[in-house]
Amino acid sequence: MNNELLFVVDENDCVLDVRFRHVVHAEGLRHRAVHILVFDEKGRLFLQKRSMKKDLNAGQWDTSAAGHVDAGEDYESSALREIEEELGIVPGPDLEPLFKLTPTVETGMEFVQVYRIRHNGPFVLAPEEIDEGGWFSPADISVRVDADDPSLTETFKRLWRHLESTDR
Repeated sequence: MNNELLFVVDENDCVLDVRFRHVVHAEGLRHRAVHILVFDEKGRLFLQKRSMKKDLNAGQWDTSAAGHVDAGEDYESSALREIEEELGIVPGPDLEPLFKLTPTVETGMEFVQVYRIRHNGPFVLAPEEIDEGGWFSPADISVRVDADDPSLTETFKRLWRHLESTDR
């Protein structure tokens, strides 16, 4: 994981350099990530509980799939890779870009491109990434986010608030 090479980007998301993941995080450099929201036909969202082995946000609930955009990748190819690696599915052509969040300290200085897909499962969860997963109604998620639930990652809470503000 520490051998992961990431793009370092400027405030406009233009590539400046390539650095190892641990250097990017240690120095608080801007970089890229993707988060994918997987909704089922009932409108529920699949959330993953991050593995306790993860170095960041271990044991917290997060988006359906997420990860860094590796050096040499674009946002979409990274999203497709993460969905397959973490959930064991190959999404169809319905991967929908929703919005991009700008970097903040709370979200690890990541530009976060958010996508949505529809899939009912089942999933094959990557055990090194995910301890468990579950389906949650948007109303239940909103209650937890509004209460600033510490079991949810800060990035997910920010992303969900943004999604709610654009869906109204």
